[in-house]
Amino acid sequence: METIKAKTIVTRTKNDWWFGTNYGMNLYRGCSFGCIYCDSRSNCYRVADFGTVRVKEDALRIVRDDLRRKKQKGVIHTGAMSDPYTPAEKSLKVMGHALELINAYRFGVAIATKSTLVTRDIPVLQDIAKRAPMTVSMTITTVNDELAKKIEPYSPSSSERFMALKGLANAGIYCGVLMMPILPFINDTEENVLGIVRRASEAGAKYVHGHMGLTLREGQREFFYNHLDQEFPGLKEKYMATYGNKYQANSPHSRRLYKVFQDECKRLGLLYKMEDITKEYQKDGFWAEQLSLF
Repeated sequence: METIKAKTIVTRTKNDWWFGTNYGMNLYRGCSFGCIYCDSRSNCYRVADFGTVRVKEDALRIVRDDLRRKKQKGVIHTGAMSDPYTPAEKSLKVMGHALELINAYRFGVAIATKSTLVTRDIPVLQDIAKRAPMTVSMTITTVNDELAKKIEPYSPSSSERFMALKGLANAGIYCGVLMMPILPFINDTEENVLGIVRRASEAGAKYVHGHMGLTLREGQREFFYNHLDQEFPGLKEKYMATYGNKYQANSPHSRRLYKVFQDECKRLGLLYKMEDITKEYQKDGFWAEQLSLF
Protein backbone atom coordinates (compact mmCIF):
# COMPACT_ATOMS: atom_id res chain seq x y z
CA MET A 1 0.00 0.00 0.00
CA GLU A 2 1.44 3.35 -1.05
CA THR A 3 1.34 6.26 1.38
CA ILE A 4 1.01 9.99 0.86
CA LYS A 5 1.82 12.80 3.25
CA ALA A 6 -0.86 14.98 4.80
CA LYS A 7 -0.75 17.89 7.22
CA THR A 8 -4.41 17.66 8.21
CA ILE A 9 -7.27 15.21 7.55
CA VAL A 10 -10.37 16.38 9.42
CA THR A 11 -11.14 19.70 7.77
CA ARG A 12 -13.95 22.24 7.81
CA THR A 13 -16.39 21.80 4.95
CA LYS A 14 -18.53 24.33 3.11
CA ASN A 15 -21.02 21.62 2.04
CA ASP A 16 -22.99 21.63 5.28
CA TRP A 17 -26.17 21.02 3.27
CA TRP A 18 -24.90 17.45 2.72
CA PHE A 19 -26.23 15.59 5.78
CA GLY A 20 -25.67 18.75 7.78
CA THR A 21 -21.99 17.92 8.22
CA ASN A 22 -19.40 20.33 9.61
CA TYR A 23 -16.19 18.52 8.72
CA GLY A 24 -14.85 16.23 6.02
CA MET A 25 -12.43 13.32 6.42
CA ASN A 26 -10.62 11.38 3.70
CA LEU A 27 -8.21 8.77 5.02
CA TYR A 28 -7.44 7.36 1.59
CA ARG A 29 -6.78 8.92 -1.78
CA GLY A 30 -8.09 7.13 -4.86
CA CYS A 31 -10.55 4.25 -5.04
CA SER A 32 -10.35 0.69 -6.37
CA PHE A 33 -14.07 0.05 -6.96
CA GLY A 34 -13.75 1.20 -10.59
CA CYS A 35 -17.17 2.86 -10.93
CA ILE A 36 -17.29 4.14 -14.50
CA TYR A 37 -19.19 7.34 -13.57
CA CYS A 38 -17.17 8.51 -10.55
CA ASP A 39 -17.06 12.31 -10.27
CA SER A 40 -13.91 12.10 -8.14
CA ARG A 41 -11.95 11.28 -11.30
CA SER A 42 -12.56 14.82 -12.54
CA ASN A 43 -9.40 16.77 -13.32
CA CYS A 44 -10.43 19.55 -10.93
CA TYR A 45 -9.63 17.30 -7.95
CA ARG A 46 -6.07 16.65 -9.17
CA VAL A 47 -5.93 13.01 -8.09
CA ALA A 48 -3.45 11.30 -10.39
CA ASP A 49 -3.98 7.59 -11.13
CA PHE A 50 -7.28 7.56 -9.27
CA GLY A 51 -7.57 3.76 -9.43
CA THR A 52 -4.51 3.35 -7.20
CA VAL A 53 -5.43 3.62 -3.52
CA ARG A 54 -3.01 5.39 -1.19
CA VAL A 55 -3.39 5.77 2.55
CA LYS A 56 -2.41 8.99 4.28
CA GLU A 57 0.81 8.59 6.22
CA ASP A 58 0.42 8.59 10.01
CA ALA A 59 -3.32 9.12 9.44
CA LEU A 60 -4.53 8.19 12.90
CA ARG A 61 -2.13 10.53 14.71
CA ILE A 62 -3.23 13.36 12.41
CA VAL A 63 -6.93 12.58 12.95
CA ARG A 64 -6.38 12.50 16.72
CA ASP A 65 -4.57 15.84 16.69
CA ASP A 66 -7.20 17.38 14.37
CA LEU A 67 -10.05 16.31 16.66
CA ARG A 68 -8.24 17.43 19.79
CA ARG A 69 -7.78 20.92 18.35
CA LYS A 70 -11.41 21.38 17.30
CA LYS A 71 -13.18 23.81 19.60
CA GLN A 72 -16.58 23.03 18.14
CA LYS A 73 -18.09 19.55 18.08
CA GLY A 74 -19.73 18.56 14.80
CA VAL A 75 -20.56 15.82 12.36
CA ILE A 76 -17.77 14.46 10.15
CA HIS A 77 -18.60 13.26 6.66
CA THR A 78 -16.47 10.61 4.99
CA GLY A 79 -16.82 8.90 1.63
CA ALA A 80 -17.07 11.93 -0.64
CA MET A 81 -13.78 11.62 -2.52
CA SER A 82 -12.95 7.94 -2.00
CA ASP A 83 -14.72 5.06 -0.33
CA PRO A 84 -13.56 4.81 3.30
CA TYR A 85 -14.01 1.05 3.13
CA THR A 86 -11.73 0.31 0.20
CA PRO A 87 -10.65 -3.39 0.19
CA ALA A 88 -7.31 -2.46 1.80
CA GLU A 89 -9.25 -1.26 4.85
CA LYS A 90 -9.99 -4.87 5.78
CA SER A 91 -6.39 -5.35 6.89
CA LEU A 92 -5.30 -1.77 7.58
CA LYS A 93 -8.32 -0.88 9.77
CA VAL A 94 -7.55 2.83 9.48
CA MET A 95 -11.22 3.75 9.16
CA GLY A 96 -12.16 1.48 12.04
CA HIS A 97 -9.62 3.12 14.35
CA ALA A 98 -10.57 6.60 13.10
CA LEU A 99 -14.14 5.88 14.19
CA GLU A 100 -12.83 4.95 17.63
CA LEU A 101 -11.15 8.37 17.80
CA ILE A 102 -14.32 10.11 16.61
CA ASN A 103 -16.17 8.30 19.37
CA ALA A 104 -13.56 9.16 22.00
CA TYR A 105 -13.68 12.86 21.13
CA ARG A 106 -17.50 12.84 20.96
CA PHE A 107 -17.95 13.86 17.32
CA GLY A 108 -20.73 12.64 15.04
CA VAL A 109 -20.23 10.91 11.69
CA ALA A 110 -22.03 10.50 8.36
CA ILE A 111 -20.58 7.69 6.25
CA ALA A 112 -21.15 7.07 2.53
CA THR A 113 -19.93 3.75 1.14
CA LYS A 114 -20.54 0.94 -1.33
CA SER A 115 -18.75 -1.58 0.86
CA THR A 116 -20.23 -4.29 3.05
CA LEU A 117 -17.15 -3.94 5.27
CA VAL A 118 -18.91 -1.13 7.14
CA THR A 119 -20.81 -3.79 9.10
CA ARG A 120 -17.52 -4.72 10.79
CA ASP A 121 -17.69 -1.43 12.68
CA ILE A 122 -21.26 -1.75 13.96
CA PRO A 123 -20.17 -1.82 17.65
CA VAL A 124 -18.33 1.52 17.48
CA LEU A 125 -21.10 3.04 15.33
CA GLN A 126 -23.62 2.05 17.98
CA ASP A 127 -21.45 3.69 20.62
CA ILE A 128 -21.11 6.92 18.63
CA ALA A 129 -24.89 7.05 18.22
CA LYS A 130 -25.33 7.07 22.00
CA ARG A 131 -23.65 10.46 22.20
CA ALA A 132 -23.75 12.14 18.77
CA PRO A 133 -25.55 12.17 15.40
CA MET A 134 -24.57 9.20 13.24
CA THR A 135 -25.77 7.76 9.93
CA VAL A 136 -24.55 5.35 7.26
CA SER A 137 -25.56 5.74 3.61
CA MET A 138 -25.14 2.80 1.25
CA THR A 139 -24.79 3.89 -2.38
CA ILE A 140 -26.94 1.67 -4.62
CA THR A 141 -27.65 2.61 -8.23
CA THR A 142 -29.36 -0.50 -9.58
CA VAL A 143 -31.20 -3.58 -8.36
CA ASN A 144 -29.67 -5.58 -11.21
CA ASP A 145 -26.44 -7.27 -10.10
CA GLU A 146 -25.33 -7.89 -13.68
CA LEU A 147 -25.72 -4.21 -14.56
CA ALA A 148 -23.95 -3.21 -11.35
CA LYS A 149 -21.01 -5.35 -12.43
CA LYS A 150 -20.74 -3.29 -15.61
CA ILE A 151 -20.94 0.15 -14.07
CA GLU A 152 -19.35 -0.60 -10.66
CA PRO A 153 -17.07 -3.52 -11.60
CA TYR A 154 -15.10 -4.02 -8.38
CA SER A 155 -17.76 -3.06 -5.84
CA PRO A 156 -19.82 -5.54 -3.83
CA SER A 157 -22.97 -6.51 -5.70
CA SER A 158 -26.17 -4.56 -5.13
CA SER A 159 -27.65 -7.61 -3.41
CA GLU A 160 -24.72 -7.72 -1.00
CA ARG A 161 -25.14 -4.03 -0.27
CA PHE A 162 -28.83 -4.47 0.53
CA MET A 163 -27.86 -7.30 2.91
CA ALA A 164 -25.31 -5.05 4.61
CA LEU A 165 -27.95 -2.34 4.91
CA LYS A 166 -30.25 -4.82 6.62
CA GLY A 167 -27.48 -5.75 9.03
CA LEU A 168 -26.97 -2.11 9.92
CA ALA A 169 -30.69 -1.49 10.38
CA ASN A 170 -31.11 -4.62 12.52
CA ALA A 171 -28.31 -3.33 14.75
CA GLY A 172 -30.20 -0.07 15.29
CA ILE A 173 -27.95 2.02 13.04
CA TYR A 174 -29.70 4.96 11.39
CA CYS A 175 -29.09 4.18 7.73
CA GLY A 176 -30.36 4.69 4.21
CA VAL A 177 -29.56 4.61 0.51
CA LEU A 178 -27.89 7.07 -1.82
CA MET A 179 -29.56 6.31 -5.15
CA MET A 180 -27.08 8.16 -7.32
CA PRO A 181 -26.14 8.54 -10.00
CA ILE A 182 -29.03 7.41 -12.13
CA LEU A 183 -27.41 7.13 -15.56
CA PRO A 184 -29.36 8.29 -18.63
CA PHE A 185 -30.25 5.43 -21.00
CA ILE A 186 -28.76 2.84 -18.60
CA ASN A 187 -30.55 2.64 -15.25
CA ASP A 188 -33.07 5.48 -15.58
CA THR A 189 -36.20 3.32 -15.57
CA GLU A 190 -39.22 3.30 -13.29
CA GLU A 191 -38.61 -0.39 -12.64
CA ASN A 192 -35.11 0.31 -11.33
CA VAL A 193 -36.06 3.34 -9.24
CA LEU A 194 -39.03 1.58 -7.65
CA GLY A 195 -36.95 -1.55 -7.11
CA ILE A 196 -34.28 0.34 -5.17
CA VAL A 197 -36.80 2.18 -3.00
CA ARG A 198 -38.74 -1.00 -2.20
CA ARG A 199 -35.68 -3.09 -1.39
CA ALA A 200 -34.32 -0.27 0.75
CA SER A 201 -37.57 -0.25 2.71
CA GLU A 202 -37.49 -4.03 3.09
CA ALA A 203 -33.93 -3.80 4.43
CA GLY A 204 -34.96 -1.32 7.12
CA ALA A 205 -33.60 1.90 5.60
CA LYS A 206 -34.90 5.16 7.02
CA TYR A 207 -34.32 7.17 3.83
CA VAL A 208 -33.44 7.11 0.15
CA HIS A 209 -31.84 10.20 -1.35
CA GLY A 210 -31.70 10.18 -5.14
CA HIS A 211 -30.55 12.14 -8.15
CA MET A 212 -31.74 11.37 -11.69
CA GLY A 213 -28.56 12.08 -13.60
CA LEU A 214 -24.78 12.40 -13.35
CA THR A 215 -22.02 14.94 -13.71
CA LEU A 216 -19.74 14.97 -16.75
CA ARG A 217 -16.60 16.95 -16.02
CA GLU A 218 -13.25 16.98 -17.76
CA GLY A 219 -11.35 13.80 -16.95
CA GLN A 220 -14.42 12.02 -15.61
CA ARG A 221 -16.23 12.39 -18.95
CA GLU A 222 -13.44 10.76 -20.95
CA PHE A 223 -13.19 7.82 -18.55
CA PHE A 224 -16.95 7.34 -18.62
CA TYR A 225 -17.18 7.50 -22.40
CA ASN A 226 -14.34 5.04 -22.80
CA HIS A 227 -16.22 2.51 -20.69
CA LEU A 228 -19.47 3.18 -22.49
CA ASP A 229 -17.70 2.06 -25.67
CA GLN A 230 -16.65 -1.14 -23.90
CA GLU A 231 -19.88 -2.04 -22.11
CA PHE A 232 -22.60 -0.24 -24.09
CA PRO A 233 -21.45 0.13 -27.73
CA GLY A 234 -23.02 3.11 -29.48
CA LEU A 235 -24.21 4.79 -26.29
CA LYS A 236 -21.35 7.30 -26.18
CA GLU A 237 -22.59 8.89 -29.38
CA LYS A 238 -26.07 9.22 -27.87
CA TYR A 239 -24.60 10.98 -24.81
CA MET A 240 -22.57 13.33 -26.98
CA ALA A 241 -25.58 14.21 -29.13
CA THR A 242 -27.81 14.73 -26.07
CA TYR A 243 -25.49 16.53 -23.65
CA GLY A 244 -22.50 17.84 -25.61
CA ASN A 245 -20.11 19.40 -23.09
CA LYS A 246 -22.71 20.04 -20.40
CA TYR A 247 -21.58 19.59 -16.81
CA GLN A 248 -24.90 18.13 -15.66
CA ALA A 249 -26.42 15.23 -17.60
CA ASN A 250 -29.91 14.66 -16.22
CA SER A 251 -32.05 11.81 -17.44
CA PRO A 252 -34.53 12.85 -20.14
CA HIS A 253 -37.12 11.29 -17.83
CA SER A 254 -35.85 12.97 -14.65
CA ARG A 255 -39.10 14.77 -13.74
CA ARG A 256 -41.27 11.71 -14.19
CA LEU A 257 -38.76 9.47 -12.40
CA TYR A 258 -38.45 11.85 -9.47
CA LYS A 259 -42.23 11.98 -9.11
CA VAL A 260 -42.38 8.17 -9.11
CA PHE A 261 -39.50 8.07 -6.62
CA GLN A 262 -41.09 10.68 -4.35
CA ASP A 263 -44.51 9.02 -4.35
CA GLU A 264 -43.06 5.60 -3.52
CA CYS A 265 -40.94 7.01 -0.67
CA LYS A 266 -44.03 8.68 0.77
CA ARG A 267 -46.05 5.47 0.43
CA LEU A 268 -43.39 3.48 2.28
CA GLY A 269 -42.67 6.12 4.91
CA LEU A 270 -39.12 6.82 3.75
CA LEU A 271 -37.51 10.24 3.94
CA TYR A 272 -36.02 11.49 0.69
CA LYS A 273 -35.30 15.22 1.08
CA MET A 274 -31.83 15.98 2.44
CA GLU A 275 -33.12 18.58 4.89
CA ASP A 276 -35.58 16.08 6.37
CA ILE A 277 -32.96 13.31 6.62
CA THR A 278 -30.55 15.68 8.35
CA LYS A 279 -33.18 16.94 10.78
CA GLU A 280 -34.20 13.41 11.71
CA TYR A 281 -30.82 11.83 12.36
CA GLN A 282 -29.53 14.94 14.16
CA LYS A 283 -32.68 15.56 16.19
CA ASP A 284 -31.12 14.56 19.52
CA GLY A 285 -27.95 16.57 18.93
CA PHE A 286 -24.92 15.75 21.04
CA TRP A 287 -26.02 13.70 24.02
CA ALA A 288 -22.74 14.15 25.91
CA GLU A 289 -23.21 17.95 26.08
CA GLN A 290 -26.89 17.64 26.97
CA LEU A 291 -26.28 15.15 29.77
CA SER A 292 -23.50 17.30 31.24
CA LEU A 293 -26.13 19.98 32.02
CA PHE A 294 -27.68 17.66 34.60
